[in-house]
Amino acid sequence: MTTETGTSTRAGEPVVPKNGPGWGALAVVMVGTFITVLDYFITNVAVPAIRLDLRASDAQSQLVIVAYGVTFTAGMITGGRLGDLYGRRRMFTLGLAGFTLASGLCAVAQSADALVVFRAVQGVTAALMVPQVLGIIGVVYDGAARARAFVVYGLVIGLAGVFGQVIGGALISVDVAGLDWRTIFLINLPVGVVTLLLTRRLIPESRNAEGGRIDLTGAVLATLALAALVLSLVEGQQQGWPLWSWLLLVAVLPLGVGFVVQQRRRQGRSPLLDLAMFHSRTFSVGLIAMLTYFLAMGSFFFMLALYLQEGKGLSAAEAGLVFLTLGSGYFGSSLLSAKLAARLGHGLVSVGPLTLGIGYVLTGLVASRLSTDGSVLWLIPPLVVAGIGMGMTTGPLTGAVLGGADPQHAASASGATNTVQEGGAAIGVALVGAVFYPALGDARPSDYPHAFIMGLIPLVAFSLAVSVIVRFMRPSGGQS
Repeated sequence: MTTETGTSTRAGEPVVPKNGPGWGALAVVMVGTFITVLDYFITNVAVPAIRLDLRASDAQSQLVIVAYGVTFTAGMITGGRLGDLYGRRRMFTLGLAGFTLASGLCAVAQSADALVVFRAVQGVTAALMVPQVLGIIGVVYDGAARARAFVVYGLVIGLAGVFGQVIGGALISVDVAGLDWRTIFLINLPVGVVTLLLTRRLIPESRNAEGGRIDLTGAVLATLALAALVLSLVEGQQQGWPLWSWLLLVAVLPLGVGFVVQQRRRQGRSPLLDLAMFHSRTFSVGLIAMLTYFLAMGSFFFMLALYLQEGKGLSAAEAGLVFLTLGSGYFGSSLLSAKLAARLGHGLVSVGPLTLGIGYVLTGLVASRLSTDGSVLWLIPPLVVAGIGMGMTTGPLTGAVLGGADPQHAASASGATNTVQEGGAAIGVALVGAVFYPALGDARPSDYPHAFIMGLIPLVAFSLAVSVIVRFMRPSGGQS
């Protein structure tokens, strides 16, 4: 690879200052990670205000959320490959610039249809930016520094999910300058501009030395397959499984097979996804564990928000404060996970989801005992336990998975990892919704505890499954 300074480096190796990369690069990419994950969750609490202001229909209200999630998930494999080929810093910069611009467009949208389109653009730009984050971390840092960086990454992912509810509720409640829901998008503008100014200065460039061109056929097949899967499960479940949702779900299989066949043909000729990455047991088995883990994590946030607001009658801001207790456990265990890893080793990734499962069980037991007007303060201890389990799992599992991938495919591997994370969260909402909504019955406040408890059952199963699956992973970097 020939870098901007004209220095030749090995595949996947970045150009770094003589005194090391420092932590500035990590801070910059973590800001990018935070705002993209935040925008996945923050819109949930803004939907009622958007419906009122833009006179959005039920379908349009759902698409404000779904459009972002679908394009975000569907584009990340392609975004990761673009980083491998044309430079991870370059693609991160383009994605961040596009995301900032799209956020501004969302803030000034004058119709529900326009907002849906701009949210889809937001998702596309996020898909270009986010895969570069783990790729940059993987090639800029190594050893203990890389492990700490992955812990920070896991911390940011969790806090963005938790604080999405808090920040969204606070911004709408304060109603800055009468802008109402628009502030949740406007907040991205100053953050994005400052981060853009720091990106070139603090992040070294890196790319795959093999070069080549983007596999357009593979990109189209991957995007269509992922979009069909997420859209059919998420939107189909919400609309009562119409015929089109089943047709989309059926189409996933031939599209997925076509993508795999295309990648086999392109091996050695710049494939979109180098199948050699999956020769590592740590990486391949780890992706399965990560998918299972995020099936539970994303759907838990979704159900808890509904239970607190519709079942317990809390406002968006009050529900956000309850989420802070979950965040406290997450924050504390994330900070300690590096020390715990030194003591527990690879077993930490197994203990974490087990702890999370215990947290889910305890949360369900408390919810079963709470009357409609019972104090939500009783939920604090089990939510802290659940947060501890999440903090012990997210960062360490991500680090273990990416540690099994070849550094020269860093962005592609992170694109696959991010796709599994975001896709798992979206699909988990649909799968758990298939249990939650039938149990909800007439959707009276008194019906929500039962539906919440029923929805927790698959989450416990997912968590226990992760604890078992990770035992089949070899130590980071091991090959099959």
